[in-house]
Amino acid sequence: MSAGSAGTDALLAALNPAQREAVAAPDGPLLIFAGAGSGKTRVLTHRIAYVIAARGVRPQEILAVTFTNKAAREMRGRVEKLLGADISGMWVGTFHSVGARILRRDGDAIGIPANFVIYDEADRLAAMRRAMQTTGVDSKRLAPTKVVHAVSAAKNELLNAPAFAARASGYFEVEAARIYRAYEAELAAAGALDFDDLLMRTVFLLRDVPPVLEHYRRRWSHLFVDEYQDTNHAQYLMVSLLAATHRNLTVVGDDDQSVYRFRGADIRNILEFQKDFPDAHVVTLDRKSTRLNSSHLGI
Repeated sequence: MSAGSAGTDALLAALNPAQREAVAAPDGPLLIFAGAGSGKTRVLTHRIAYVIAARGVRPQEILAVTFTNKAAREMRGRVEKLLGADISGMWVGTFHSVGARILRRDGDAIGIPANFVIYDEADRLAAMRRAMQTTGVDSKRLAPTKVVHAVSAAKNELLNAPAFAARASGYFEVEAARIYRAYEAELAAAGALDFDDLLMRTVFLLRDVPPVLEHYRRRWSHLFVDEYQDTNHAQYLMVSLLAATHRNLTVVGDDDQSVYRFRGADIRNILEFQKDFPDAHVVTLDRKSTRLNSSHLGI
């Protein structure tokens, strides 16, 4: 899919100078600081449409990731409206939905059945209660919700049950490590993954099975990540692994906001983007991010 200069000019015409710079930036790593009201969604969708229309990138070569299903649907709809064409070949979704899709296709390489079920919060809590009964831990001494939180935090840091046990210290962590092992056995017996597994096990798959990683690196020449300030360690590594070959990675975020900090979001992922990509093109869409950019990054 490609467009003439008139088509690409139209994509840039309604943008202000900073937005236009971001949309038409050269290939390679691109960091866009975008505070509230700066038009970040417009910039991100125009950027995706621009690389398709102006640079001949096929929709199926693009992975675009955001944090809610609603935002993903909106992103796809906006890009299709800008291009006036179907982009069904483009993967657009949340980190978790992308992880689930990868695991259903290739998870058997690490022992995950393609027909796995995904546990919601209620399922996870019930499985945790069963795991505590199995290990003989009284739920009156340790709240199951507290153990669920500890296991979730461990998975977002890519700590499986043996790794968590190896670094456990103190009564709570030692008990949580025993329960974590039993909880994983509960999931395996049910052919289930929990929400956090969709990230952790996708990273393990990409990290430990080179042919699978190479397949997705070849498939996606351009990656786009919205709300990058809200990524946690697992999401950061997923993006890093997938973008390593082509390095056409566009991330958009507000360096003064982290909505999902309670889920392990690490603001350093956006603040240290230029350490990972020293050649990154950086665009700031509003004055506030200019100030924060300078103070946090020393530029």
